[in-house]
Amino acid sequence: MTAPQLTVIVPVYNEEATLEALFARLYAALDALGRSYEIIFINDGSRDRSTAILSQQYHARPDVTRVILFNGNFGQHRAILAGFAHARGECVVTLDADLQNPPEDIQTLLTAMDQGHDYVGSIRRQRNDSWWRHVASRAMNRLRERITRIHMTDQGCMMRAYSRRIVDTINQCNEMNTFIPALAYSFAQNPTEVIIGHEERHAGESKYSLYSLIRLNFDLMTGFSVVPLQLFSMLGMLLSVGSGLLVAVLLARRLILGPEEGGLFTLFAITFFLLGIALFGIGILGEYIGRIYHEVRQRPRYLIAAILQREEEQ
Repeated sequence: MTAPQLTVIVPVYNEEATLEALFARLYAALDALGRSYEIIFINDGSRDRSTAILSQQYHARPDVTRVILFNGNFGQHRAILAGFAHARGECVVTLDADLQNPPEDIQTLLTAMDQGHDYVGSIRRQRNDSWWRHVASRAMNRLRERITRIHMTDQGCMMRAYSRRIVDTINQCNEMNTFIPALAYSFAQNPTEVIIGHEERHAGESKYSLYSLIRLNFDLMTGFSVVPLQLFSMLGMLLSVGSGLLVAVLLARRLILGPEEGGLFTLFAITFFLLGIALFGIGILGEYIGRIYHEVRQRPRYLIAAILQREEEQ
């Protein structure tokens, strides 16, 4: 079959309340583009009626719709990786199913791609998130950029466009845990960012908690940089020098002034501080060892239960 010009990948997890509204806006926006397209929905182990609704939509528009059904919940990024593996378009756009990013803004991304960019990130014009998500996201963005040197103004927005070359390159990577926008940025020759809209969630609840966001940024920093290890090594050297000087000072005071009272709690405080630094370093080291542990087991990233598509596409 002739490959479509555009593939839109939409991960779905417990989104029964938003899917009908998503279908109405997404298909209308893509039909208006005047380009051949396909939409790949990846059902990431939803426990609600999402599977049935996606099946109905496939039978309503089988010419441009494919549905990949996971046999469990493997996470948003692995769902997108499955979409990449099955995408046939020359340009691939990822889009969340919650309608926080308007499907109508896909045209904005494609315009940038037509100008010769091979990766187009997005910046939400006006974020309608809670204040703590906004503050946490900005702090994580700054920390991530300093450590990884990967420039993404708004890393939390998954509405992005990728060229065929970048998608093919990502498909060659076999790492278990990764952050797709950062990986694509590292492969891009001419990346850019565009401003898109941001709306309140149409229905349902966000699948990302504060812990999930922190976990994601740990994966991002340990997956793309060894700077945390290097920083801790330098901190360890500084603390070793400082500890040596402190021991020399305390020894000199004891020799000159003799035994002193009241210094025990100071030593306890210093000991607890150094123990805290050591535990923090062990945690950083554990992050890297954990990544190695996941990689060496070589388990599949995801398991597909079924794919809904026309026979000539199989």
